[in-house]
Amino acid sequence: MRPPGPPETPPFEADELFDDDYLYFYRNTHADEQSETATDRVWKLLELQPGMDLLDLCCGTGRIANRLAARGCRVTGLDRSARFLELAREDARARGVTVEYVHGDMREIPWAGRFDRVVNWFTAFGYFDDEENRRALGAAHAALRPGGLLLIETLHRDRMLRNFRPEGVVERDGDYMIDHHRFEVTTGRMVVERVLIREGRVRRVRWFVRCFPYTELRDWLLQAGFTEVRGCQPDGEPLTLDSPRMVWIARKGEGAAR
Repeated sequence: MRPPGPPETPPFEADELFDDDYLYFYRNTHADEQSETATDRVWKLLELQPGMDLLDLCCGTGRIANRLAARGCRVTGLDRSARFLELAREDARARGVTVEYVHGDMREIPWAGRFDRVVNWFTAFGYFDDEENRRALGAAHAALRPGGLLLIETLHRDRMLRNFRPEGVVERDGDYMIDHHRFEVTTGRMVVERVLIREGRVRRVRWFVRCFPYTELRDWLLQAGFTEVRGCQPDGEPLTLDSPRMVWIARKGEGAAR
């Protein structure tokens, strides 16, 4: 009897996932107060200083990128959503800041040795199969200058599984976002079917995200060429089983080639 082959990669409907409905239901998470807190945390965790070159990788609507630019960083934002980039540029103009926004793929970052820091915030990593996820880490490593830092902030897998629920519901003004979750033990993926009920319209979106324990992504980062990795909570406190989210901070070696 043949052993089973590797599981197929589930559907990922990115254009349907990252759209105006996403912004509508995540409005509280992306509100000004939460975005200011996230910006403060990125600034401290990455030891940022005015004049540093920073890449916001999967920058979304620019809620962090524009705030970091206002603090004096030279910021570039890369995202695959043309709609989100349009909103990011509008917000930058309203704030009077300059950010270079580029439409692109995190697996094919079009710069080498350009940045002092790269930030990837709010579960914006893990949307591909393992080979392609590793490719994205390699691209981030290549984009950094020697001595530069990469920050990834995402789910805390251990806590999530300990408190696993097969469904999650968000209600906003009589509209609903309902997620049906299935965790694949053999791949580490959380596979989701999302049902969106808004203004009498119902649609379904399928997506997944790779979930990592701290040690696994730490080892991936080291294999991608980073020379040291440390982990913490987004507020900088030590990780515990009760930490809802997790941060990895990886340094590119001083002697690494650009």
